[in-house]
Amino acid sequence: MKTKLPDLVIGDLRINPPIIQGGMGVRVSTARLAVSVSNEGALGVIASVGLGDEKESELDYVASSEKALREQIRKAKALAKGYIGVNIMFVLTNYESLVKASVEEGADLIITGAGLPLRLPSYVGNSKIKLVPIVSSGRAAEIICEAWLKKYNRLPDAIIIEGPLAGGHIGFKFSEIIPEIKITLEEILKDVLQVVTKYRSNGKNIPLIAAGGIFTGKDIAKMLKLGANGVQMATRFVCTDECEVSQAYKDSYLKSSKDDIIVILSPVGLPGRVIKNKFVERIESGEKIKFRCPYKCLKTCNPETVNYCIADALVNASKGDLENGFVMCGANAYRVKKTVKVKELIKELVDEAILEYYK
Repeated sequence: MKTKLPDLVIGDLRINPPIIQGGMGVRVSTARLAVSVSNEGALGVIASVGLGDEKESELDYVASSEKALREQIRKAKALAKGYIGVNIMFVLTNYESLVKASVEEGADLIITGAGLPLRLPSYVGNSKIKLVPIVSSGRAAEIICEAWLKKYNRLPDAIIIEGPLAGGHIGFKFSEIIPEIKITLEEILKDVLQVVTKYRSNGKNIPLIAAGGIFTGKDIAKMLKLGANGVQMATRFVCTDECEVSQAYKDSYLKSSKDDIIVILSPVGLPGRVIKNKFVERIESGEKIKFRCPYKCLKTCNPETVNYCIADALVNASKGDLENGFVMCGANAYRVKKTVKVKELIKELVDEAILEYYK
């Protein structure tokens, strides 16, 4: 009987189980969670957005964010037995600063979504750090591969394919998700496979990682059988002992029903999946939540026109202040029924995936 799943090989990184813990901002995916995942053989990921101290950030947002990310990477690298990745949203105004800090601190991999990071290779120089864009279509994968190959003579070290059931900010038009999901992860995976096949023929292996709605070991096995080399999962890791968000944040998952999970239009300019609460009802009604904007953290956010600050909302939520914030989640968050240790969660997922994969 087989006792392990196939390795996820990204360059010289060999990851098993082939699971990436998704980067969840703000202050959800921190060093402690990433280390716990890494120490089980999977890939732990630190989310770079919103790590800086609020008072320091008001004085110098870029410096504060970079300092906090460096501290998180150092902490993780000192304790991790495996690899540590960093998730950096392309839509951040300090994107380049965070990329360079990740390179200098020795992160193994940079994952980047919320836009097309066409200049990313120029920020990492000759570093061996792996670059992994997130896409939601074959077309996006094609644009990135073509641009990187032409301008930098390199290709992505892997590609994460995110479907419409994903949590947080989702790379789709609002109309593609609401009122019903018209696009599936399976279809996107098939499209991206067609794109990377021709680039793989140039001698470059580009592993594909399926993300968005992956909840069980059976889901993992299904994606591997369809041609993915690994999966990314985020929602399942929120309700673990090692995730450092407040208990109130975790309780939002544990107490939610399917109807509580909705999609809103974020100030980022993308749909965002959240758990409905009174704060969400207020912003959805158009109420203007008074705020100052010393950070200017998002390229696509206009403080003069949006009715609330998403940075404030997510920081408040991480601390448990859900009267002034909301919790982001994946479409399956309501299926989370208990808090477990990372070790227990990964064992459950892998045991089930092995049984299904080798049927």
